[in-house]
Amino acid sequence: MKALTYQGARDVRVETVDDPQLVAADDILLRVTATAICGSDLHIYRGKIPGMKDGDILGHEFMGIVEEAGPAVTRVRKGDRVVIPFVIACGQCFHCLLNEFSACETTNTGKGAAMNPKQIKPPAALFGYSHLYGGVPGGQAEFVRVPKANVGPLVVPDALSDEQVLFLSDILPTGYQAVLNAGVGAGSTLAIFGAGPVGYMSAACARMLGVETIFMVDHNAYRLDFARDTYGVIPINFDEQEDPAEYIIEATAGRGVDASIEAVGFEAKGSATETILTTLKLEGSSGKALRQCIAATRRGGTVSVPGVYAGFIHGFLFGDAFDKGLTFKMGQTHVQALLPELLEHIGDGDLAPEVIISHRMNLADAAKGYEIFNGREDACRKVVLTPG
Repeated sequence: MKALTYQGARDVRVETVDDPQLVAADDILLRVTATAICGSDLHIYRGKIPGMKDGDILGHEFMGIVEEAGPAVTRVRKGDRVVIPFVIACGQCFHCLLNEFSACETTNTGKGAAMNPKQIKPPAALFGYSHLYGGVPGGQAEFVRVPKANVGPLVVPDALSDEQVLFLSDILPTGYQAVLNAGVGAGSTLAIFGAGPVGYMSAACARMLGVETIFMVDHNAYRLDFARDTYGVIPINFDEQEDPAEYIIEATAGRGVDASIEAVGFEAKGSATETILTTLKLEGSSGKALRQCIAATRRGGTVSVPGVYAGFIHGFLFGDAFDKGLTFKMGQTHVQALLPELLEHIGDGDLAPEVIISHRMNLADAAKGYEIFNGREDACRKVVLTPG
């Protein structure tokens, strides 16, 4: 089959690789009909994620048709059209029974990204996201083996197109969980840092839940313009506004927003000191976006973090967070727990995640898709790939 493989920083290639095979009795083989390039994939593309090996198949946002099912699979059957959560969960461990699927204790044979040597078990395995998260081949391919098929795959109705439901695999539930973690609703104020796909999905879900005022901070004017026109956000371009948090505080009667969502992650451009420390591998992440969230959020408010982080952070401002009595909620998305209600919202017309798609390309052109998305060329917001 054809699949997109990692060959080093900024070097991904569509190659012919071995077809996947059923391994466990609860596996399925999926014929991929649509897959997408995620902002998290760009961390891999830039060589920022350890545990990658040459030839690894990328991609964790995908859906398709069940081609073959193992003898223990009861949830789906051959011919079903399904969307696949990027988190691989067993459904039976301590955390899965609490609906904390991204903390599954059994699926990840890697170490996870935490730098705490006392961590007992790593979090759940992820598709196409390094050997730290299990080294499971991803879905930017013609076919993919899907483990734990009685827990993950969600059958989708024929009335909904692939593009309408594809983002159930990751960015839509990630944005939704970010808003739920933020604890906002009707009449609330919210700041979203990052006008990428997860930031967009956060804004869409916040609007659906009745959030009254949404500030969105980024430095890509075309992305901010789209968010303003589509979700009614108040755009703040930090290339023009030196201190977005100060602007937000002034716009909220000196109080700050009820909650902030940090949808940028560890590659946010930080201070000169942070740049040096990350270059020397003395810390893993920039804390600039988090510092802005802490500053922009009112006393007693919440900072929700769906952005990917790893390792130590310089200048976290823990004292400021304590003084303001802030709550922090973060982590990978418990996708499986959120899929049924989000599918219903799409079917009812409450959510239209497909509107963010800007580029539709063949899988054969995936390397070019990465270049365009990474370089923010041609007003790129989201790239969807189709095999064939």
